[in-house]
Order: sequence, then structure tokens, then C-alpha cells
Amino acid sequence: MTHNTAALHDLTVAQLAAQLRERKVSAVETAQHFLARARANASLGAFLDINEEVTLAQARAADVALAAGTSSAAQGLLGVPVAHKDIFVTRDFVSTAGSKMLAGYRSPFDATVVAKLAEQGVVTLGKLNCDEFAMGSANENSAFGPVHNPWDTTRTPGGSSGGSAAAVAARLAPAATGTDTGGSIRQPASFCGITGIKPTYGRASRYGMVAFASSLDQAGPMARTAEDCALLLSAMCGPDPDRDSTSLDVPAEDFTRSLNDGVSGLRIGVPKEFFGEGLAPDVRAAVDAALKEYEKLGATLVPISLPHTELSIPVYYVIAPAEASSNLSRFDGVKFGHRADKYTDLIDMYKKTRAEGFGDEVKRRIMIGAYVLSHGYYDAYYLQAQKIRRMIADDFQQAFKLCDVIAGPVAPTVAWKLGGHGNDPLADYLADIFTLPGSLAGLPGMSMPVGFGAGHMPVGMQLIGNYLKEAKLLNVAHRFQQATDWHAAKPEGF
Repeated sequence: MTHNTAALHDLTVAQLAAQLRERKVSAVETAQHFLARARANASLGAFLDINEEVTLAQARAADVALAAGTSSAAQGLLGVPVAHKDIFVTRDFVSTAGSKMLAGYRSPFDATVVAKLAEQGVVTLGKLNCDEFAMGSANENSAFGPVHNPWDTTRTPGGSSGGSAAAVAARLAPAATGTDTGGSIRQPASFCGITGIKPTYGRASRYGMVAFASSLDQAGPMARTAEDCALLLSAMCGPDPDRDSTSLDVPAEDFTRSLNDGVSGLRIGVPKEFFGEGLAPDVRAAVDAALKEYEKLGATLVPISLPHTELSIPVYYVIAPAEASSNLSRFDGVKFGHRADKYTDLIDMYKKTRAEGFGDEVKRRIMIGAYVLSHGYYDAYYLQAQKIRRMIADDFQQAFKLCDVIAGPVAPTVAWKLGGHGNDPLADYLADIFTLPGSLAGLPGMSMPVGFGAGHMPVGMQLIGNYLKEAKLLNVAHRFQQATDWHAAKPEGF
């Protein structure tokens, strides 16, 4: 089978899946096309590991299934290539979590999310760069170098799923997996002009996801359209009680089922706290224009309040580091991962291994976490943070009595220059002010492109839904994308 593959990278997941089903292109040709693009654009820093032999073997198996017309062929993803954030362990690729601590590590098993997509016949393109252990908002904390934003390679793609966002935006992959702890799917999706969704906490299994903060980490898809995200999320979600105790006992769902429902009469909550000081005028203008578009589609804007929004940053940066300090205690040089070459005794080996293996931001969060959990400070910091977390979640439940979905900016500004925040971690932390509340509440949230701001950089709008309302969010985003073409914009040169 020989076809013109020149425009394959401009197809959405849904379009590409249709081409594969109709045998207009083969899975092998598709995989080869994207592998070539990944190699040709290596300077972006998006990919950390490519295993062409494994990828093409998976593509050949997909072609056999497509030719045979197996049941999985009708499910929409057979033969579609997807790249995985390097926070998910994979049997056939190196899994580093962006850290020197795991340099060269090969897992003996696949993460559940990876395995679920593989069951649908998805072809793995490779592993994508990310902030070390998913800790960061700019993808500058990776031990293997930063990722560059394809819209302007001097700028950050956002983090921690920056490699995933950059790869999709640059058409190096039709879609990618990401993880969102405090906004790490939504913020890079916004900065790179793509669509991404974080489902309700517990919807997707965390098994095989290298843990950062266990009560917050959640997997989700990143692609160009809401329709593509719906297809991928349908395959990724489902209960995993034997391997993830936080997995929800909620059956897998077809998130494409209501994509084309109308939005007439939809009540969109607009929180005043998301539109105050600190929101850049260019970002506000793009979001306001998107809200006006929804009004044209028949939706109603409802003023709401999320009064504890400003407390989300201190709450998150107590809870997340506390959980990180516990989760990362396993990296001690004994069982797997990096081990210092020279040491005098066991304690010295622990110290030198962790000093060498962890980067500055990871060390900073481990120290904060150990401090807030220590005797005498647990009640003053960690316990108080958990109480305010409940208040933040209650704010949302009060708001959802007045509206169906909540809309606002994803980040206060467009993507900043790499190194633009210097050695000021607080500047990165403040960039998460609009994404953290939903994460702390465990709610589903997504980002979709709604225009451009300063420097012709993408602006994303955030949609937040109530628990298990992913289908509604995807429907709301899809109807907007049918009426506009921001999601089709493409960075020059890609």
C-alpha cells in the first residue's frame, strides 16, 4: 500500500482513524511519517525516547487487524500513533519521569493508561519530555533539557506536560498522554494552542504513573480537538480496583456520545475571582470573545464566586510537596534508579544518591513536604491546608447550583520566555492560580484554544465541570470548535 503521506500530520485523530479504517493509508506508513517528523524536529526537545523497531512492530500488528476488520477496528483508534508523557512507565521504552534518578530505567510492565490504549490498537510513538517528576510549570526542570514552544522556540511550552503539548502542536504526534496534578495538562495545552482534558480524580488509573502527589495526580489526553480528546479519554478511563485503590468504581464511558448536543440554554458560570488583577489584558480579551461566542450559540453567562481561589496556591504547595516527600522516599539507590558511585556507608549512600539524582525543584519540594509533615508543624500547616481544601471544593458545589459549567482563563498570561522567571519558583507557582482550585477539588477541567495574545502566542480558555461531567465539558468545547477555527491554527514551520 503506497499513498501520499505529505498531509498526514495535519489530520486530527478522528480523521486519521477514518483514513486507516478505509485503508487509504497504512498504520506502518503513518508511524513512519510521524517518526520522521519527530527526528527532524529533535531540537524542540519534546521526545526523550524513540524505539522505531517497537513502534513499527505495533503498526504492522494494527495493519493486520485493520485488514481483518476486527472488532477493535470499529472502536476508532486502531493504528493511530500516540506518544506518552515520560511519567507513565512503559515496558518497551525508557521511563525516566524527566529525572536523572531514573536515567535509562526500563519498567517490566506498562502503566494501565498505556495498556488500555494499546488494547485499542494505539501505536506508541515514543516517550515525551516533562518536568522532573511532573514538578514544574515551564518544562525547564527536566534533567534532559527544556522543551521549546513551537509557536516561539524562545518560550516555554508550559509544564509539566510540556513535551506532550509541544509534540501535538508541532504535529509530531496526533495526540499524547499527559498528567495533571495542579494544571499540568491544561496550562501547557493553553500555551501551545491545543486541547487537553483532566478527568475527574479517579476516572483514569494511576497505576504505573510515577507518583508526585497521590491525591491530585490524574491522567488525561492532549490533542488538537475536543472530539479527539473524547475518543482517547473513552479508551483511557475505567475502574482499576486491583491495582489503584483511588480508582473510581465507575464504568468506562463513551465520551463522544453527546458531542453534538446543542448548548442553547447552557448556563456558564463566570467566577469574578478569575477576572481580577493579575489577568493580562490580552488573555482577558481572548476569553471574553470566546464567552461572547457562547452567547451567540445560545448559552447564558452567570456571574459566580469562588471565594477561596487565592488560597489555592498556599494550600496546593503544602499538600502536594507533603505527598511528594513521601512518594519520592523510595528513590534511595537501593532497589532501582541512580546510585552514587562513591560512599562510605548506607546513610552516606542515601544522601549522595538523592543529592545527585534529584534536581533543585524536586529537592525544594521534598524539603517543604518533610517540613510540613514534621512533628509540631503537621497541625499548623498540613491539617489546616486539608481543611481549606474542603472549603475550596464546597465553593464549587455552591457555584454548580447556579451553572452547568464554569469558564475562565487557564493562566494569567501567555507563555513566557524560557528562563524568564529566573530563579524565582514563586513566579511559576503563581501561574497556576486558575487551575489549582479545580485540581484540589478533584473536578474535571479542560483547556481549549480561543485566540492569540501578546507575541501571537496562543490563549486557552478553561472549562470546569462537576464530578463525572467530562462528556458535558467535551460537548461544550466541541460546539465551540465547530463554530470557530482557533483549534486549526498551526505554528509556522510545522
